[in-house]
Amino acid sequence: MSEISLVLLAAGDSTRFASPVKKQWLRIGDDPLWLHVAKDLAKKANFAKIIIVANPQDLKYMRSFCDEFEFVSGGDMRQKSLKNALEMVQSEFVLVSDVARASISQNLINSLLENLGKFDCVSPYLGVNDTAYLGECEIARDEIKLIQTPQLSRTNLLKKALQSEQIFTDDSLAIKSVGGSLSFVKGEISARKITRICDLENFNFPSVCTETFCGNGFDVHALEAGSFITLCGVKIPCEYSLIAHSDGDVAIHALIDAMCGAAGIGDIGELFPDTDEAYKGIDSKILLRKVTDKIHRYGFEIVNADITIMAQKPKLSPYKEQMRKALCEILATRKVNVKATTTEKLGFVGRSEGIAVIASVNLKYFDWKKLLIKD
Repeated sequence: MSEISLVLLAAGDSTRFASPVKKQWLRIGDDPLWLHVAKDLAKKANFAKIIIVANPQDLKYMRSFCDEFEFVSGGDMRQKSLKNALEMVQSEFVLVSDVARASISQNLINSLLENLGKFDCVSPYLGVNDTAYLGECEIARDEIKLIQTPQLSRTNLLKKALQSEQIFTDDSLAIKSVGGSLSFVKGEISARKITRICDLENFNFPSVCTETFCGNGFDVHALEAGSFITLCGVKIPCEYSLIAHSDGDVAIHALIDAMCGAAGIGDIGELFPDTDEAYKGIDSKILLRKVTDKIHRYGFEIVNADITIMAQKPKLSPYKEQMRKALCEILATRKVNVKATTTEKLGFVGRSEGIAVIASVNLKYFDWKKLLIKD
């Protein structure tokens, strides 16, 4: 059998999937959907390589999940994403599918492979059983084909077709544009796509893993003479100022690191490097919102957050509840605790040379099945 590579497209923004989680990051057991689909297809054929096309913002995180597959950055359209992936394909044939096509049977894969080499592109399709109209004109329904993925194509022809500026909605149209031969095999209703939340009802996925993930963060900023400091997004009048590249909100910085640790997405320095002028003087609440959105998109919920601020001066007790409420609003949870303490005049904190903060965060996977519960 000729060599075949598998390309899985997972770079979309899930704009029609009305959920805080991008659909490719829905958890199937402990795996995100894209990894669940890749593992499943890897068992169904002997692929020369499996290439996952990722959103550029997700690329590094995706790579941390698996060493078996190759990853490439996607584009702003499906065609650009596929073109990027094909640069990594040397095999004679390539099987292309969407990660949202989450239940592809062995029978469907076999039907495609049985036609390997006989045609330049083989596509599964569904027929239409109902009367069909185009405008006011009836269409011969026996001639209508609703094309599914995966599609099996001759690699060199697909690469050639995608050099064109023409936009193709699927691989068969691309192959046809360069004179390639097409064939169609019966698809399966079960090979439907996940486009909207209600589509999840059609899949018998395992329940979401209920494990809890803990992360901790620690940060320190030096003090200098000034007129206020900002902690947990709250401006506190005092004779000091915090020295930092951003607004110096050491409490939010420690909290961000704790969130990054629990989700496994690195640390605040990787996400918002102090060498980047875009973050000079930035309000740390903006950074916290960005990280909160990111972990939600990656399929997590915040269980709780606990913060301990170590400062000899100024006195923070009058501001703790205001700080807690500010964080609750950003994190979209009421389970936030803010504590303040001194170091009994010991060390740099005790000498009022700086402020240190420890933060802990617990996350859990977002249980998407609750979206399917009807009143």
